[in-house]
Amino acid sequence: MFTQLIITGISIGSLYALMALAMSIIYKTSHTPNFAQGEMAMISTFVAFALQTTYQFPLGIALLGALLFSLILGVVIEFCFLRRAKNPTIVDLIVMTIGIQLIIQGIAGWKWGAEQKDFPFLDLDSQLVHFGDVVISHLNILTIGTSLVLMLLLYLFFQHTRMGTAMRATQQNEVAAKINGIRVNRIKAFTWGISSFVGAVAGLFFAPISTLDPYLMWEPLIKGFAAAVLGGMTSLGGAVLGGYLLGIIENLFGAYISLEFKSTVAFVIIVLVLWFRPSGLFAKHYQRKV
Repeated sequence: MFTQLIITGISIGSLYALMALAMSIIYKTSHTPNFAQGEMAMISTFVAFALQTTYQFPLGIALLGALLFSLILGVVIEFCFLRRAKNPTIVDLIVMTIGIQLIIQGIAGWKWGAEQKDFPFLDLDSQLVHFGDVVISHLNILTIGTSLVLMLLLYLFFQHTRMGTAMRATQQNEVAAKINGIRVNRIKAFTWGISSFVGAVAGLFFAPISTLDPYLMWEPLIKGFAAAVLGGMTSLGGAVLGGYLLGIIENLFGAYISLEFKSTVAFVIIVLVLWFRPSGLFAKHYQRKV
C-alpha cells in the first residue's frame, strides 16, 4: 500500500510541480505570483475540449491547438495588461493577476457554461498496468513521463540557448540586461508565454481525473503555489521538487491520518515554510546585515 501511495503521490505531484514551475518562471521575472495561472490553464483546456468535441478535430490536433493557444494567451496578457501598467507596485501586479483570473473565469463560464463536463483523454485513466501489488494507470504513466521530459527540456532551454540566457539575465538584473542590448519587453512576453504553456500541460492532464468546468484549476493553482513556496519561488528546481514532495505528503496524509483534511496540507505547508524559512527549502536564503 505504501508503494502505491508513493506512485500516486508522484503522479499528482507532477501536476503540482508543473504549476509551481509555471508560477516560478513568472515570479523570477516580475517578483509577483501570477494568480491567473490556473485560469490560463483552464481556458486552454477548454479550447482543447472545443476543438475535439465541437469542431471534431483529432485529439492530437486539439491538444496541439490548445498548447499553441496557451502560448499566445500568455504573450497577449503580458502585452495588453502587464506592460501597460505605469510603474506598478507588487500589490498592483497581484491585483492585476487576480483581475485577469476573474475575467478569464467569466469568459469560460459565458462561453461553455458552469456545468461540469467530461474531458476524454483516450480513456487512459481506466487502462491499468500491474507491477506486483502496485497498480498504475496509463494516464499516470503519461503524466509522470511527460512532466519529466518537459522539465528536462526547459532546463536545457534555460541553460543552453541564447533565449534562455537572455531570460536568465533579465531575471537577475533587468537594467543590466537592457544595457547589454537585451529586449527586455520581448523576453517578459515570451516568459509569460512559456509559463502559460507549462500550466496548460498541467491542465490537460488534470482535466481527465477531474471534471472540466470554470473552476477546474483552482485547487491545482493553490497546490502549485504551495509547492513553489515549499521549494522556493526563486528556484525553478526547488519548485519542481516542492511539487513532488507536496504530492507525496498529501497522499500519505490522506491515507494514514485524515482524508477529510487532505486538502488542508498545502495551506499548512505554506504557513510553516513562511514561518521558518520564507525563501523556501531549496532557494538561497538571504539575511539583511546592518
